[in-house]
Order: sequence, then structure tokens, then C-alpha cells
Amino acid sequence: MIYTNSDGGARGNPGPGAIGVLIRKDGEIITKDSGFLGTRVTNNQAEYEALIQALKMALKFGKEVTCILDSELVVKQMLGEYKVKNPKLRELFLKAQKIQDKFDKVRYLHASREDKFQSMADELVNYELDKRGFRKYYKR
Repeated sequence: MIYTNSDGGARGNPGPGAIGVLIRKDGEIITKDSGFLGTRVTNNQAEYEALIQALKMALKFGKEVTCILDSELVVKQMLGEYKVKNPKLRELFLKAQKIQDKFDKVRYLHASREDKFQSMADELVNYELDKRGFRKYYKR
């Protein structure tokens, strides 16, 4: 089983956004990635973009994946417990569903930000935003 930890964030909401992703197998990090999304991104959009990247990366390592996120909204939407009403989020939701269909088994779990691996994904998000000069409390 492959495990992903993904996080997305925006400073300001909307504001500059980024993602961070870890891929793990047998308790070890096998790869990680981060990226800048743009200057007008919402937190929820960033969370979906991070999940999409995690799913794409996980495909290279196996057909069963557990996706761990700190966004309860995204987890519940992917599990079908919440409807996706926002048109922009619906587009990202459908993109994530299309990728998840390539797996034999997909699980979604919510984790707190204090989780060791989730904290590492968050650090990748902050790294991307910091290196572009967007301060922690960005003001438009």
C-alpha cells in the first residue's frame, strides 16, 4: 500500500497558493514534491491541487493508495459525504476522481496538522510561498 500526505494552502483566501506532497511506502518517504499554484488561489483549491498531484505521483508506485489530508472538506467530498457545490472545486473534484479511477483501491483519511508526515507536507507548502517572498501573513 502506498501512502500520500498532501497539503495545499493559500496566504490570504484567495491569495498566493502552493502545494506539498509526500509519497510513502513501508513507513519510508520515497519521494516528495512541492509547487507554486499562483497568486489568486483559495485554500480549498490548493488542497485539491495537492491531492491531484499526490494521486498522479502515487500511480508510479502502486495500484493501492491511502491519501491522507488535513482538509476534512476534501476528504468528505471525495468520500461522497459532502456535495461539491462550488464550480471551481467541482472541476478539481472531477479531475481527482478521474485519476483515482486508475487505482484498484483508494482510501481517504483525515489527519491533524500535528501528524508528523502531514506537518512535513505543510512545511513544503510554506517553503514554496516563502521562497517567492510571500510572508506568512500576506496582505493584498
